[in-house]
Amino acid sequence: MVVTYRGIAMTIAGSDSGGGAGIEADLATFLHLRVFGTVAITAVTAQNSLGVHEVFDVPTEIIRAQMRAVLTDFTVGAVKTGMLSRRETISEVAEGIKAHRITKLVVDPVMVAQSGDPLMFGAALDALKCELLPLALIVTPNVPEAEKLSDMKITSMQEMKEAAKIIAELGPRGVLIKGGHLEGPKVTDLFYYEGKFSVLEQDRIDTNDHHGTGCTLSAAIAAELAAGTGVFEAVKRAHDYTRLAIEHRFKGGKGYGCVGHVFDIEWLKPAN
Repeated sequence: MVVTYRGIAMTIAGSDSGGGAGIEADLATFLHLRVFGTVAITAVTAQNSLGVHEVFDVPTEIIRAQMRAVLTDFTVGAVKTGMLSRRETISEVAEGIKAHRITKLVVDPVMVAQSGDPLMFGAALDALKCELLPLALIVTPNVPEAEKLSDMKITSMQEMKEAAKIIAELGPRGVLIKGGHLEGPKVTDLFYYEGKFSVLEQDRIDTNDHHGTGCTLSAAIAAELAAGTGVFEAVKRAHDYTRLAIEHRFKGGKGYGCVGHVFDIEWLKPAN
């Protein structure tokens, strides 16, 4: 059997030297979903399972050159963004998205690492709201990120719905709020798209070894969009994929473990 790539995707994000999140998790997800991965690296971090030790922001001209090199050559079906720590970085990425007419943009508004270390600084949040979110097809905040984007407290499904509507007013066509930070036996995510709500629910897995969950989810959405999957199905598949990645988590260091990318994917199995 000949296996071929299903499409081409791009991740614009920071590098995680511990391999569990960022560019590294995105590329692992793309490959696992049989989508060819390209990159523009926005930051280089010195981090491991215990925390983030140093961050070096890539100069904006290098980010611009990476985006131009890839997007003028490859037929990229979807783009996702991850760690964009500075206002200047976000502005540069937004200009590149507009210049290259990217319509399938998934924004993961990375603000804090699992260890609690900040990954967004200064006026970056305002730039994210004003410059990047209006270009997004889907934005994927967790509850704390959704609270910052909506400027409201979220403790219930009703408040998740209110926040999703507020965030949608910033410009993205779809808002996926990840409910893992809310208490309860189940993890409930909420997807708001074109005026409709969809609830995605899974039993909670009792573990702290889930570094890279947000990166993996947004990368899986981008991969499925690049493969031509419709928006609702892409989100559902990414939700299911992330659940499996947590189930197959990997603990390589002394601190938090990360999600895994070695398991069978039902919708990629050949038909009998």
